[in-house]
Amino acid sequence: MIGLMGISIFAESVYTRACPLVTMDDSYKSDILILTDNSGAVKSFGSVNPDNSEMSGKADEARKFWTERYLSVSLPLKALTVTSSYGYRTDPFTGKKKFHGGLDLHARNEAVLAMMSGIVVKVGQDNASGKYVVLRHGNYLVSYCHLSRILVGKGKQVNPAEPVGITGSTGRSTGEHLHVTCKLNGKSIDPQIILNYIIDVQKKCVTELINMEL
Repeated sequence: MIGLMGISIFAESVYTRACPLVTMDDSYKSDILILTDNSGAVKSFGSVNPDNSEMSGKADEARKFWTERYLSVSLPLKALTVTSSYGYRTDPFTGKKKFHGGLDLHARNEAVLAMMSGIVVKVGQDNASGKYVVLRHGNYLVSYCHLSRILVGKGKQVNPAEPVGITGSTGRSTGEHLHVTCKLNGKSIDPQIILNYIIDVQKKCVTELINMEL
């Protein structure tokens, strides 16, 4: 296997608003590519055949490009504080070492936001996850768990930063927080990979916009 592998994350038709990360056609369908390394870490996220040469020397178009790119992704909460990382930890209920297949974020009655354009594939409630929402972003499945309220229904198409639920402490939970899980092609991965990517993209966009004003 080579160091980078291309993964078309929009294997299914997912409608999305126009942004530079997604090449749009007349039907507003996208065909975008995520490049990852063998650990699943995102290396690149863009159109399959990007061509931004026309942006050169056009300040208005460049400003629009970086603004829309910034808005094409979103963190799941307005502020992030990780309270429990992905991986092995001491189970708060049993006191024994157990694999934690998600990321816990500090939250208090906060809106939970879609991180990218996508579609709601499942909503529900069970004893473990409490109230939950599952979003598909191409080959990625992202779950938000322990919600107090669910704001979307199955089949709804969502935009980045669109609220899909309100944080809570339903299910197997010791207190209010947001539990985020992520799967790539059915395999569990650390959600921090996606969060780091979003942070990097938005930092890059802010830097470029500031440099344009200098």
